[in-house]
Amino acid sequence: MLDFILLMHNDAASKPSSDMWDHYFASLRERGAFVGGSSMGHGECIRKTGTAAATTDHLGGFIRVRARDLSEAKQFVNGNPVFECGGTIEIRELPKN
Repeated sequence: MLDFILLMHNDAASKPSSDMWDHYFASLRERGAFVGGSSMGHGECIRKTGTAAATTDHLGGFIRVRARDLSEAKQFVNGNPVFECGGTIEIRELPKN
């Protein structure tokens, strides 16, 4: 199994309800795919030398899932409240160390 991160953008047409999130997380847990996740607040970019890039406001949260491949990970977007409300989900594979 591989680990993927679903990055949820702040571009949904409407705000998902807490019931939508409860149902979605229960569904991921039932499938044995849920690893963790969180909403994301404001922050700051820093670097050792030079000027750091500005933070972006387009990311609102993440969910970590386990899947056989990218194709299966894409299936976990269905039912995601951000996706269902018209927002963008970015899927990235997390490399194994």
